Amino acid sequence: EVKREREREREGDERGRMRGGEERSTGIRKKGSGVRQWLVLDGRGETEVVEAGKHAIMRRTGLPARDLRILDPLLSYPSTLLGRERAIVINLEHIKAIITAQELLLLNSRDPSVTPFLHELQARIIRHHNQADADPNPNPNDAIKILPFEFVSLEACLEAACSVLENEAKTLEQEAHPALDKLTSKISTLNLERVRQIKSRLVAITGRVQKVRDELEHLLDDDDDMAEMYLSEELAEQDDLEKAEDTSSADDVDDHIDRHLFLPF
Repeated sequence: EVKREREREREGDERGRMRGGEERSTGIRKKGSGVRQWLVLDGRGETEVVEAGKHAIMRRTGLPARDLRILDPLLSYPSTLLGRERAIVINLEHIKAIITAQELLLLNSRDPSVTPFLHELQARIIRHHNQADADPNPNPNDAIKILPFEFVSLEACLEAACSVLENEAKTLEQEAHPALDKLTSKISTLNLERVRQIKSRLVAITGRVQKVRDELEHLLDDDDDMAEMYLSEELAEQDDLEKAEDTSSADDVDDHIDRHLFLPF
């Protein structure tokens, strides 16, 4: 009986160690599951690939978790364009990105369809950086010609998304005319099926175009949302406020020291 008790204790200890190992390994998987690769493009046009989890991106961009879900490749979200206090969230066609006043974070940079967009965006950012360096204090009348970083990036994202839809529509149109001509000349099961497939693709692309259009119209109709996207101005105002607070604190300290220096003994 004593031997049986010892064997039961050993078996219980082994089961406990196995459960503990499973819990630790599960915890590690859960902890690392939110880490993804982001391609970061800064205001000089330089790129860097970083691995960051959800909370790191939230701290870096000031976005809440619900906004990051829009970019989750495992979730099917419709076309979305959001303006927040410190960042712009873009989920348009193949473009899944976050734009701040100083950098752009691209989630699916390894996607071959994103490569042309990335090259075009990088070229634009370099030209923008060189232009800003060449004239750091532009004439107020010409200042509007130099867009801030976030608008240069946003413009490139919108053009890339619209170009994809336009190219698909042109390809579909080129396929549709011959298919309709064949169906007109000869009604057959094969020709009918071909036209039916083209119609299905046409309905799908029309829905995608409408979603992008709705997002743009919603944004343009809301002045507050448009103003929130001027991230550089908000960042400059925040920096000015912090400098003013630092100056005020320094003045208070000087006044305090002066009062103590001139107190009578």
